[in-house]
Amino acid sequence: MKRFTFLALLTIAMLASRVCAGYAQEVDKAKANAFTTRMFAGDPGKKAYACFIRHYDADHLARHPEQKVAAMKLLALAEYEQEDRKLHYSFRLGVKYRHRRGDFDSSGSCRHVLAQDNSDEVRFGCGVDCDGGGIEIALSKEDKSAIARLESIRIWQNNKPDDEAEHALVAGADDKIFRLDRTDTRDCASLVTDRKELAAIRRK
Repeated sequence: MKRFTFLALLTIAMLASRVCAGYAQEVDKAKANAFTTRMFAGDPGKKAYACFIRHYDADHLARHPEQKVAAMKLLALAEYEQEDRKLHYSFRLGVKYRHRRGDFDSSGSCRHVLAQDNSDEVRFGCGVDCDGGGIEIALSKEDKSAIARLESIRIWQNNKPDDEAEHALVAGADDKIFRLDRTDTRDCASLVTDRKELAAIRRK
């Protein structure tokens, strides 16, 4: 009985880890590298950034009355880690709401995944810890825009303690998919708090 219980718990833990990761399928290395090159507009080297932004105008919001987001910024990062000699990927997200004051943000780690609706398309699958939701980041065909998809993602309001300012952006009728335009990395400087990293972005 004890052995059965242990095996059952182990199975549950393994399934939970897969759900947390979001995907169990490995991505072909060549396809992953090609997507990285597209995302960062070239070889990322030791460190690279990609910035995407969208400010929704009054006309767009009038045509999408259920959309909660008025503006969104997305910063994708690639950084080489000497410890394991690999590139590691992460994201930072900035959100302005339509009917809520203040700036909101989120961040987490990413990895290459295959799109669930198209097994040939590579995306970034990004998560906020294990239970904070996340986003998928794809690219448009011409690489000029990022396509961000979400179900739910935990966000925080700037300059406030987590327990007072923790919220979730939950997908609704008009908040599931966001097309964000590629722009200068300096336009995403507001998402960076580390001084050295901020200086590096401003030099780009």
